[in-house]
Amino acid sequence: MTEQDPLLKYREQHKHRLNYMPWLYWSLKPKNRGWAEAWQKEYQTYLMEMETVEIGENCFISPLAHIFAEPGRKIIIGDNTFIAADCTLHGPLEIGNEVAINHHCILDGGRVGIKLHDQVRIAAYCHLYAFDHGMELDQPIYQQSVRSKGIEIGRDVWLGAHVGIKDGVKIADQAIIGMNSMITKDIEARAIVAGNPAKLIRYRD
Repeated sequence: MTEQDPLLKYREQHKHRLNYMPWLYWSLKPKNRGWAEAWQKEYQTYLMEMETVEIGENCFISPLAHIFAEPGRKIIIGDNTFIAADCTLHGPLEIGNEVAINHHCILDGGRVGIKLHDQVRIAAYCHLYAFDHGMELDQPIYQQSVRSKGIEIGRDVWLGAHVGIKDGVKIADQAIIGMNSMITKDIEARAIVAGNPAKLIRYRD
């Protein structure tokens, strides 16, 4: 009879918690840090072998996230970045350092791609789609050509939960987007916006 590690069930619960609250990874006690780093190293190595992905130092990538990067649709992830469970990422994506992507987010780079600069914080359930369909009436939408302009999110931008961002949008540094907002136009630096479609509330001091 194989002797089972009595701490295994607690370790599995730790993993479950980290998948959905990955910021806790950097505050693990030494007794948990060892197995967590080994777990992440094994998974990140597997991911880089299976997909066209580059991962920086000291990152947390949930194995419950769905990350797809075919040749020509590369995903680059900077240092000290986390991607939580149930996210779907499809390249091309360029993700900077110290970026947080919380659970159930969708980022699809289309043809041109999505660029997240350093220290971007993306709350749960945000959707960023860097492509759009034609809408002419002479043929069904699914048969029309798809266009892609790309999306760029500046440094230290905070997207609240359930934010949607349309293809072609650029959000400048240190802007804040309120939860449940829909972004269809460029956002200026340090602007605080909210609504559907989003409107300016004020600027950060």
